[in-house]
This record gives sequence, C-alpha cells and structure tokens, in this order.
Amino acid sequence: MANGVFAGIDAGSTTTKVALTDGRERLASGIAPTGANSRRSAEALLARALEHAGRARSDIRCLVSTGYGRRLIGFADSTVSEITADAWGAAILSNGSAAIRTVIDIGGQDSKVIRLDDRGILRDFIMNDKCAAGTGRFLEVMARAMEADLDRLGAMSLQAKRVLPVNSLCTVFAESEVVSLLAQGEAACDIVAGIHASIARRLAAMARKVGVREAVFFCGGPALNAGLRQALETELGVKLVVAPEPQLVVAAGAAAIAAAQADAADAELSRRSGQDQIT
Repeated sequence: MANGVFAGIDAGSTTTKVALTDGRERLASGIAPTGANSRRSAEALLARALEHAGRARSDIRCLVSTGYGRRLIGFADSTVSEITADAWGAAILSNGSAAIRTVIDIGGQDSKVIRLDDRGILRDFIMNDKCAAGTGRFLEVMARAMEADLDRLGAMSLQAKRVLPVNSLCTVFAESEVVSLLAQGEAACDIVAGIHASIARRLAAMARKVGVREAVFFCGGPALNAGLRQALETELGVKLVVAPEPQLVVAAGAAAIAAAQADAADAELSRRSGQDQIT
C-alpha cells in the first residue's frame, strides 16, 4: 500500500479531467470531453492515466471526485465541491509564487471567485452558475458567431487596435451585438478584444464582492486564452498567476485531498491499533 496512488476526477459539464499522484508528484493526468455519460468518460480517462503511469486500478488507495458531475462517479471513495478542490489545487500548482489569496476559475457552465485567508483556507466565494456570461460557454458562442476557432481568440485579441464595447451580459444579446459589429465591417480582432473586456468586467465585479487580494490565481480552460488573461489583469490591476495546465487545477486538488484522506485514515487505523494493544 505504501506505493499506492491517489486519484482526483473533475467531472465537468463539458470536459472531464483526471490527475494521479503518489502523494508527492503527479504521475499522470488527462482531459477528455465529458459527453453524454460522465461515469463512462471518467472510467475511460482514468484507465488511460493509470496505463500511462504504469499502475493498476488496484493501486489506487483513494479516489475523490469533484465538479459538476461528481455524484455520478459512483466508484469514487468520496466527493468534494469544486470550490474546495480549487483551493487545494491552487496551492499545489501556483509554481512557487507568492501565497495565493484569490482564485478565479472559469468553467464551461459557471465561473467562480474564491477568497483564501493567510493560511490558504477557504473563507468566502461567489459563483455564477445561472447565466452563461463570463463562462467558457459564452466564449464558445462568441467564437461561433464570429466563425472563428475558439483556440485563436486569444491571439486575435492581442492584435486589436482598439477595444470595441460588447455591453450585454446576456449571451443571446451579446451574440447579436457581435453579429451587428461584424455586419458594420468592424475588425474581428477589435471585436474579440471587446468580448474579452466584457468577460473581464463581469469577473472583476464578482471578485470585488468577495475581496481581491494578491496573489490572484487564474484557472480553468479559458485561462489558456492570453487575450482574456490580459483583459482580466487590466481590469483588476494585478498580475495573474496561471498554472501551466490550468484545466487540471481542480482534478489535481481532488487528488491531493484523496492523499490527505488516505493519510488521515491510516493515522486513525494506527491510533485504534495502539488502543487495542493497550487494552
């Protein structure tokens, strides 16, 4: 059991992520579309990660699921909220930067801002899960309206000569604004810069409600978007800390929690064993 591994599964609304760790280092990870069956997607992704790490399913000492579909992962040992996993993941993946005090996470269907205290413990958070504005879904809809590749939006906005305002917080109305701007012959790069500025304003408003303290950690798939990062840094007036693989932060946090839970279980077993010997 000493050579066992710990697994975290982030069952998101659009993608599923898996992280494996030995308690010290990450052994393997993976990302795949969630599809129609969260459990099946998670099982397939976990199998690939184990194969990559040269481990068997029986080597897993503890597996924690999190995310939108966490309760659908019936083979998990326990579940935690993505808010909790986010906080753990940010602490692990902050690349040795200053202590993280604020976490901004953009998911496929929601966005979250988390405030941590001086010990890195979760103290407050705010979540937008009722509206697509400020989420990965919002970016997908805007990319489709512009007939642009989602992965190219960041590079496009960095080429902008000006930031065209996209004022609506409603995805449907914002899409209409974008279509109208295109019809007027406005430059696509300038429109994308406006889209990013709109998302940044929404996220900054959320962040200010819980209090923005540095260092600020930015994660989720959209954190790969350089244009959005720049817009958010401008809006907040801070330099963001971004992990090399920001999509895996929550899964890595869940894996770390799995290791902590296994250690706690071992300590409890040892304590009880000691009591039995005394008795």
